[in-house]
Amino acid sequence: MSVNLDQIKQLLAKRDAGVLKDSRALKSAVFVPIIEKDHELHILFEVRSKQLSRQPGEICFPGGKIDVTDPSEEETAKRELCEELGLTDADIATIAPLDVLVTPFRGTIFPFVGQILSPEKVSPSEHEVEEVFTVPLSFLLETEPKMYNMNIHFEPDENFPFDRIPNREAYTKRTHSFPEFFYFYDQYVIWGLTARILQHFIELIKSDI
Repeated sequence: MSVNLDQIKQLLAKRDAGVLKDSRALKSAVFVPIIEKDHELHILFEVRSKQLSRQPGEICFPGGKIDVTDPSEEETAKRELCEELGLTDADIATIAPLDVLVTPFRGTIFPFVGQILSPEKVSPSEHEVEEVFTVPLSFLLETEPKMYNMNIHFEPDENFPFDRIPNREAYTKRTHSFPEFFYFYDQYVIWGLTARILQHFIELIKSDI
C-alpha cells in the first residue's frame, strides 16, 4: 500500500481531533446538578442502590453509558439524569460542559454542569438510587478536599517483549501514583471520579471569584 502527501492532507482535513483511546473503552457522561434550596445553591448527589452489581452504596452524579442512539454526550447525561431522578427535559437546563476525564479503568467520561429547575419533582428510581442528598455550594467552596495518593502497579504478561526494549530494567517495576480527593459532609464520603469532577468544577468557580 502506498499513499502520497496530498492524500494524507485530504484525509486529515476531514476529521476533528478527539481523545486518543481504545475503541473498546467505555464512554459515559455525567451531570453535575445544581439546585436552589433555602435561598442557597446546592449540589445534588446520588447514593447508588445497594441492589446494583457495580459500586452499590457509593456516591455519584447522575449519569451512565453513552448509547449509540444518543445524539450527543450532553443528551446522554440529561437522559440518565431524567431516568434516575424521575424528571423530564423541561425540568433541567445544561449550563456548560466540564473537562473530559480520561481514566485507565473507567474509560472516557464527559461531565456537564447544569441546573435542576424543578427540584420538588425529583423522584429517584428505586432500582438505581438508594437516596439523594445535597451539599451547599458554599461549603464546597470553603472546604478543601482531603487528598491521598493511590498507587498503581503494572504487571506485564509473561510474554511481554522486554528483551526488545532499551533500558528495560526501568520498566520492570513501574509504579504510578495519582491523587484521590475526598470530601466529607455529614455521614457522606464523596471520593473517586465523582470527587475528581467535583474538585475540577469547584476550582473553575474559585478561579473567577
